[in-house]
Amino acid sequence: MHDKSNDMTAPGRVRAAAFAALALGAMLASAAQAQHYPVTPGQRATAQQVASRGVPLSELAANAPDTYVVKRGDTLWGISGMYLQRPWRWPELWGMNLPHLIYPGQTLYLEKADGYARLRTSPAGAGGTETVRVSPRTRYDSLADSALPTLKMHLIEPFLVEPLVVDELTLEQAPRIVATRDERVIMASGDRVYARGPQGSPLELEPGVPRQYRVFRNAVALKDPDTGEVLGHEAQYLGRAELVRGEAIEPVPGAKDGEADIVPATLDLSGAKEAIRAGDRLLPAPQRSYLNFVPHAPQAPVQASVVSIYGSDAVANAGQNQVIAINLGAQDGMDAGLVLQLRTRGERIKDKTDEDRAMIRLPSEANGLAMVFLTFDRVSYALILQAGRGVRVGDRLVNPE
Repeated sequence: MHDKSNDMTAPGRVRAAAFAALALGAMLASAAQAQHYPVTPGQRATAQQVASRGVPLSELAANAPDTYVVKRGDTLWGISGMYLQRPWRWPELWGMNLPHLIYPGQTLYLEKADGYARLRTSPAGAGGTETVRVSPRTRYDSLADSALPTLKMHLIEPFLVEPLVVDELTLEQAPRIVATRDERVIMASGDRVYARGPQGSPLELEPGVPRQYRVFRNAVALKDPDTGEVLGHEAQYLGRAELVRGEAIEPVPGAKDGEADIVPATLDLSGAKEAIRAGDRLLPAPQRSYLNFVPHAPQAPVQASVVSIYGSDAVANAGQNQVIAINLGAQDGMDAGLVLQLRTRGERIKDKTDEDRAMIRLPSEANGLAMVFLTFDRVSYALILQAGRGVRVGDRLVNPE
């Protein structure tokens, strides 16, 4: 039998091994971060004991239905708000009998007993497994794909692949675009561009090496608004690129001394959000996956701050359905689905009633809710679910009340 591993050049095998090692490292880092969650065993046991009872009847929304048939287009957050005054108590409403996925066609049953309420997918006292009725589809969908998302996916889906928090060195050492076929300064979707890998690691079209890339520009430092510490660098997402031909070395015609030219790799651009130019960087595109997470409150006290408003340097205030970056990440216990309360940072004003005109800071005030949906090591991204006033850099995020 032919050994296909021998088809790969030595540099190609090294790069494939490096990518495999990076993937393994990411998985191990993720596991390590999960174990680093700052919740004590006692806190977790108490939370589980409280949640197993369900929620007090006083926590139910005024018009919480006794039964509800899940519809396509529903979200977990929307259904949570239908049943609860405080939607982040969704896990308690299930009494810890939390289904991982909920599907259109399922009927939800509200069970009330001994002053508490719990939600089930079968009537009280019914045994067996519920049958979920789904409408015929003209194409195959996996079961996970038909499950209810936590949030409306069109609001967060672009951010699941666009924001990238890296260290400066990662971007500096990434492959770079060097030219375009027509020698234009600015490139867009449909254009063909040429790129080179870092020294000693050319872009080659080899088995096991990525073909799909994302294009980024200048990583902007994300600074903690409280301490000024750099938490990471957010690279600006520009579009996608597909590698169609690898770098090569070609001898110079007529040269007698073995002189050779470097021929850069060829890539085709697509999905450009902004103009792409020489010097922009390429990083392998991540594999897209279905995200299933549940709205929940933190199990430990949280004190976070807004680091930036994603996507625009010109906007000073963010509102509902906008994305913000916060100064806590996976190593601090942030995870997808975590609901936090937004609090405005109190204005610093001069006390005109004081003859010395002392400077004072007004108290912070509750301003709405945000849900974490994407975490990096020290930074997380959250969607603003509700906001009474504009959200600004420096505003606080704390446990919901």
